[in-house]
Amino acid sequence: MSTPLMNNSLFSRPAWTGIVVCTAVLFLLPILNLSFPAGSALHISSYTIALVGKFMCYAMAALALDLVWGYTGILSLGHGVFFALGGYAHGMYLMRAIGRDGVYQSNLPDFMVFLDWKTYPWYWAMTDSFWYCMLLVVLVPGVLAFIFGFFAFRSRIKGVYFSIITQAMTFAFMLLFFRNNTGFGGNNGFTDFKRILGFTITAPSTKAALYLITLGLLLGSLLLCRWIVTSKLGRVLQAVRDSESRLMFIGYNPLWFKLFVWTLSAVLCGIAGALYVPQVGIINPSEMSPGNSIEMVIWAAVGGRGSLLGPIIGAFTVNGLKSWFTAAFPELWLYALGLIFILVTLFMQQGILGVIGKLKRKAAPPESSDESENNKESKPESKHESIHISGEAA
Repeated sequence: MSTPLMNNSLFSRPAWTGIVVCTAVLFLLPILNLSFPAGSALHISSYTIALVGKFMCYAMAALALDLVWGYTGILSLGHGVFFALGGYAHGMYLMRAIGRDGVYQSNLPDFMVFLDWKTYPWYWAMTDSFWYCMLLVVLVPGVLAFIFGFFAFRSRIKGVYFSIITQAMTFAFMLLFFRNNTGFGGNNGFTDFKRILGFTITAPSTKAALYLITLGLLLGSLLLCRWIVTSKLGRVLQAVRDSESRLMFIGYNPLWFKLFVWTLSAVLCGIAGALYVPQVGIINPSEMSPGNSIEMVIWAAVGGRGSLLGPIIGAFTVNGLKSWFTAAFPELWLYALGLIFILVTLFMQQGILGVIGKLKRKAAPPESSDESENNKESKPESKHESIHISGEAA
């Protein structure tokens, strides 16, 4: 995929218009849910609010993946583990917040009572504090990504080999969390949440607040990622993607650039997982399955990797189709997902945004001969010249 145009603004005017319109529409949904009764034509159901909130969490995970895959050329098939770890970190607080309202009316979560645990394991210490668990949401995926990435990137593992070991990592964590003796609920994970920060978690107002927080963090993550990729750091990351050996030849050490973006991507994925859990009401080891990580790749590919907006569009599109298929034709969804990926790979390599761009160029009036000559003269002779990096080497 070609390197995005670098300019002083984060987005073009049409892109800003689309972002503002979509944000306004999404912001309006929970207001309609709270303001109008169920029988009203303007009422938006609580199910729709929860579904769109879940899609926004997926969009945030796809955005995080695009930062490393679309702009740095690092294909991860293990981002599901970061998403799930963020969810488990938040879930630990939500389980502690149940108090004695569980089935067994114990201070311990029901699954611990059922498994005959007598006390919390040491790593559950302080998890009754919301802010401590929010710190874990950031630190646990971030530290894991930093350690894993440091050894992988220092060893110069890349390409398909890196993808394979990330998939092995998420599979290993899934098997670990399936065990009952790890203290994370085994196969069932965490569920039956009651409250968050003292508010009833199933109340429409609480769900609306979680939805709006998710929307705000998705928008903030988009702006942060766009600011990074349009900065000098972003040009270095794209140089890593396009020609890492040439980047090293001119004096840059790719290790720390790759490690930074890899860790940041994991943290964003963990935050998305933490937002996902209270809105969906459950977190279990299946969220770490390699298939979930592969689906994130499909979201980015369908929308258009290397564009940031594309993966968000892809996450909404694919998961919208999934919701419809699993209700109407549940046995056909995996076939449909495979067909979508094949069609995108063969005919839509730049995704939905790429198709929209081609249609806009065809609809645009032809340039004059003088403008065409100027454009030809201004084009770089090679892709390496388009990622020229100014300043001293890192």
